[in-house]
Amino acid sequence: MPVYSRLKQAGKPTRVAIVATMRKLLIILNAMLRDNTPWTEVHA
Repeated sequence: MPVYSRLKQAGKPTRVAIVATMRKLLIILNAMLRDNTPWTEVHA
């Protein structure tokens, strides 16, 4: 995922990058449930 790669290149520890990526995905999924929209490549 580009978010993880960008954070790692910025020098963030692996665990921090993973947690930030999980949080981003969780926010996207919650918004999808709220709006009742399917997953598309735009979300990725």
